[in-house]
Amino acid sequence: MIDETLIASLGIEDTDAQALLDEAFGADGMDMDSLLGDQADDLQPGKLIKGRVIGFSGDDVVVEVGLKSEGLIPREEFANMVDLKVGDTVDVLLESVEGEQGLIQLSKRKADRQIAWQRIVDTTKEGDVVEGTVMRKIKGGLLVDIGVPVFLPASQVDIRRPHEIGDFIGRMCRARILKIDEERRNIVISRRKLIEEERDDAKRRLLTTLDEGQMVTGTVKNIADFGAFIDLGGIDGLLHITDMSWSRINHPSEMLKVDQKIEVKVLNIDKDKEKIALGLKQKEESPWEKIEAKFPVGSRITGEVVNIMSYGAFIRLDDGIEGLVHISEMSWTRRINHPSEVVSLGDEIEVVVLDIDKNKQEISLGVKQVEVNPWELVSEKYPPGTIIEGQIRNLANYGAFVEIEPGIDGLLHISDMSWTKKVTHPNELYKKGDVVRCVVLEVEQDKQRVSLGVKQLTEDPWINAIPDAYKPGMVVRGHVTKITNFGVFVELEDDLEGLLHISELADHKVENPQDVVKANDEIDVKILRVDTSDRKIGLSLKRAQWGDASGGEGGEGDDGMGRGPDAPSRGGMDDHDAMGTDKIQF
Repeated sequence: MIDETLIASLGIEDTDAQALLDEAFGADGMDMDSLLGDQADDLQPGKLIKGRVIGFSGDDVVVEVGLKSEGLIPREEFANMVDLKVGDTVDVLLESVEGEQGLIQLSKRKADRQIAWQRIVDTTKEGDVVEGTVMRKIKGGLLVDIGVPVFLPASQVDIRRPHEIGDFIGRMCRARILKIDEERRNIVISRRKLIEEERDDAKRRLLTTLDEGQMVTGTVKNIADFGAFIDLGGIDGLLHITDMSWSRINHPSEMLKVDQKIEVKVLNIDKDKEKIALGLKQKEESPWEKIEAKFPVGSRITGEVVNIMSYGAFIRLDDGIEGLVHISEMSWTRRINHPSEVVSLGDEIEVVVLDIDKNKQEISLGVKQVEVNPWELVSEKYPPGTIIEGQIRNLANYGAFVEIEPGIDGLLHISDMSWTKKVTHPNELYKKGDVVRCVVLEVEQDKQRVSLGVKQLTEDPWINAIPDAYKPGMVVRGHVTKITNFGVFVELEDDLEGLLHISELADHKVENPQDVVKANDEIDVKILRVDTSDRKIGLSLKRAQWGDASGGEGGEGDDGMGRGPDAPSRGGMDDHDAMGTDKIQF
């Protein structure tokens, strides 16, 4: 018989309720007790049981399971049973035998989940591939419906972890089962592992079929500063920025975007390292193929400055064709520290083609060649012997640079500054900005060099003046200017020095010249030798003192050492040059 509580909840008369049952199960005397009585004795909470729909109450479905009362289940739990009607048999889960209002508590949704779970456990195992719909984002990953909700960790969503895993919600997802925990009813899946396996298989197939020079279609997967990675369907190839276009590009994103499909050419395959180099510009003929005919050496061309480096400027001559104007080719006369002193980005300038290296795809250009080389006129304007007057622009260890005219400098070497003074650095005589009078000694047009001299403005004193004024045997007075370990330099007159060798300081052996003389001492020395070819004067202190002792400076028959032809040798001086030239050069 129908439970009175159920009749009251449905709001119908007892005879009406019985009519509904007769319609559902027939009027041949069969009742619920006979149909469901077999499971009534074994009903316990949490058990999966069979029930029959016996009616509808508002948004609830009334289900009979063979107990003294019926259960109410929300219609939404029967979403998959669109045509649900009285008499249908359904699987339900018994949650409680005694629920609210005396009715038992049943759940269709939980029953479906339990059935689905058991089906998954019975038909799949760890390592199997499953497919389902991504339901929602949860902590640490995604929830995927494969019949039962399973967990897809964020780290297992893709090979490269997506920026936002929520973008996968609502999408179909194929994945491999990593773990099945029957006790906790948990399943963990990995989409990444399946993708990696499929890519490995595709990669092996692709590497066996790809050939260098082949045209292939791929998808841009990632863009970096140096190039783009193209998915060829199992393996990524690198399209380097230099292989994207014959023209200059600053960044790959100027030509490509992620997920774009492009056709590229296979340039190189390294099967051992599984690396593939791709090219985009190689689909077209290189503009360098006919470069020599288009831009012959010596021709003048107008181009745009597209890049400036410390060593020069790059000029765009045509699509995919750039040449370099080296900093040394920017001016005949100016000393340029940086190309930006001459050109700016975007400038249209005229250049001359100096050289073409087709193999290296390099063109050398010049700016200064557009104008007449002023050095071609220097040899005509300033032949050797020309006297000029110019300002010292710079000093170096080896000489001074004198401006002959704007942009043209000559070098005044330290050896050409004085006939007699030993100049160790030009700052002993000059400073920057001084105006000097010089004579042109030599013009080397090919090296763009002019040699200047100051001492050549006067006669060489070593030809006549010095040999006439200083003769061997003379005793003269001078002062000590410099003391070295091999001897002493004595200034005889302005800018004229002689060398007093250590062996000529005293009759006894001298270890340290400062034991005999001091700097700036005024001393009398005897001239031993005047060497006009080497421009040297040899002096002796001890021989001057001998001359004083003998009361003379050497007369006829004197050997220049203060003694006569029969005089005995002293201090072993006959064993070497009187100037000590076997020991020291000065």
